[in-house]
Amino acid sequence: MYPRLQSLVVATLCALLAAGCAKTQAAPETSSGPTPLTASAALGDFASVDYCSLLDLPSVAPGAVATPTFETCRADLGTRTILVGPLAFDSDPNIRPYDYGGPVPDGVAVQQSMFNDRSACTRAITFADGNRLGLSITDPGGDQAGRCGVADAAVGSVLAAITANKVGRLRFPEHSWGRVAPCAMLDSSDLDAVAGAGSRPTTALSGHSCIRGKLSFKLTVQTDEATAPAAAETVGGREARVRVSGAFCLADTTQPAPGLPGRRELAELSAVETAGTAGDATCALVRTAASAIFPRLPNA
Repeated sequence: MYPRLQSLVVATLCALLAAGCAKTQAAPETSSGPTPLTASAALGDFASVDYCSLLDLPSVAPGAVATPTFETCRADLGTRTILVGPLAFDSDPNIRPYDYGGPVPDGVAVQQSMFNDRSACTRAITFADGNRLGLSITDPGGDQAGRCGVADAAVGSVLAAITANKVGRLRFPEHSWGRVAPCAMLDSSDLDAVAGAGSRPTTALSGHSCIRGKLSFKLTVQTDEATAPAAAETVGGREARVRVSGAFCLADTTQPAPGLPGRRELAELSAVETAGTAGDATCALVRTAASAIFPRLPNA
């Protein structure tokens, strides 16, 4: 009987093994499709992007003169201005879908903005992570089709530079305000009463501007002069201009831009009046904050 029992056990095991093998399925193959492009993958460190490296000016706007700032590129040709940047993440109700005709990386969308469309043509390049890069063409003429043709050419230039890994980097010389962390400037107990109780600094994507409660602080390269500059005064030991603009009171000061002959770096501090139009009380807050911040800026 033993050999018969042994045969039965062997047969049973073989049957079970066969059944198990019949139920086993091959593992699915790993997908090797394209990876949606995020802003960080496209641009790298946001704080050092040279946005002018994304513009092929000889093909987009021959003869235009480009000025890199800390978070944008501005190119001027007569009365026309091309602006690339800054990066943003917040929602914008003016942005609408747009049927852009050129090649677009996976996960990237090109949209249009309807804001101020009588004198500007604006595009938004939105990456897979929701961060978007603004691009606008502005001039006083009435040729919107012409403006938008340049805008589309600029979009193509930006996307080509990104896909070819040609994004340039800014190099901030010693004493440049591009090396200053604006949130570190606002993170001071001296500003608790001015910014608002319990407020904490929040940096923008670029790393060159910061908001804390009622206060915002931006560092950049000045690209034009105010049309009606306020009278100069001394604030925090620096020559500054304080002015009201709608619900804001702003104080700014400048210094020669290291590495950019003929240009000046700009530090702009503003306070918002949540109750309406800014006035003397709002400007008093700005002067108090500027008196604490401006002396801490390096001198070129």
